[in-house]
Amino acid sequence: MNAGPRIVTVTLNASIDQTAIIPNFTAGEVNRVAREQSDAGGKGVNVASFLADFGHAVAVTGVLGADNQELFLRLFADKKLIDRFIRVPGHTRVNIKVADDARHQVTDINFPGVNVPAETIGAVSATIDALAGEGAEVFILSGSLPTGVAPAIYRDIATRLKVRGCKVVVDTNGEALARAVEAAPDIIKPNIDELVGLLGCPLDDEAAIVAAARSLRTRGIGWVVVSMGGDGAIFVTADAAVRATPPPAPVKSTVGAGDAMVAGIVHASLQNLGVEDCARIATAFSLGALGEIGPHLPSPDVVDAFARQVTIRRIETRAAN
Repeated sequence: MNAGPRIVTVTLNASIDQTAIIPNFTAGEVNRVAREQSDAGGKGVNVASFLADFGHAVAVTGVLGADNQELFLRLFADKKLIDRFIRVPGHTRVNIKVADDARHQVTDINFPGVNVPAETIGAVSATIDALAGEGAEVFILSGSLPTGVAPAIYRDIATRLKVRGCKVVVDTNGEALARAVEAAPDIIKPNIDELVGLLGCPLDDEAAIVAAARSLRTRGIGWVVVSMGGDGAIFVTADAAVRATPPPAPVKSTVGAGDAMVAGIVHASLQNLGVEDCARIATAFSLGALGEIGPHLPSPDVVDAFARQVTIRRIETRAAN
């Protein structure tokens, strides 16, 4: 029996998320920090941490700077994540998040990542192949790409994994997303702006979003999940299109809310739940992340309570042929 991790997350552009809490933050003025918190981050790291909060065994891989990895090592130990990251000389980037808890706003200042040489990407790819050979079933390819990495990297990884029969989830943007779609991942989760950028056309209403998602499904993609912030998310599968609308909730930080939704989708799909239950759980994961600073979820009881407050509505439109 395989004792290794069932899930692997891939983070090529990891980050340390430094959050400064500044009530009534004002650009162009002197602002005083009420409190500060630094967390190991990057989209795949966040997804892994959220899944670990719900008891999943997860391996993490990608690229880390060797000179400031302490926060990552602490998170991996605390969450029992299996560390298969490749280290490179230098520092992992630091992203600044200004959280205004008086206005419930977050301002992101994201830095570029380290320059990653081709041999490092080769080492990451070899690690992914090895994890697939060890029995991992679900691979989550998340986040932007660092300098020096070809936009087709997620497509190439996904293509190899699908040949092995693995399930592939992609959450990225720009050209990396456009190229990844060519590999027909099992699940993609663009936000509405990323979907507009991918298709190059406005998506002004719910029907247009569903039609766009279905057009992507004709390319072989299994599920298309479009997140829309406070307006919820639309889940489009072979059988249905549903909209999940969250209740109003206090927001400490929006950082990682989309990653929590990805974690919720994976968590629900591993239980073979239908699209409506999956949409409810994924939205509840996202709500849980909004109330935390850093890649953590509240207790399962709290997440379950959120799930019961999510409104699910089937969207009745004509499916594409």
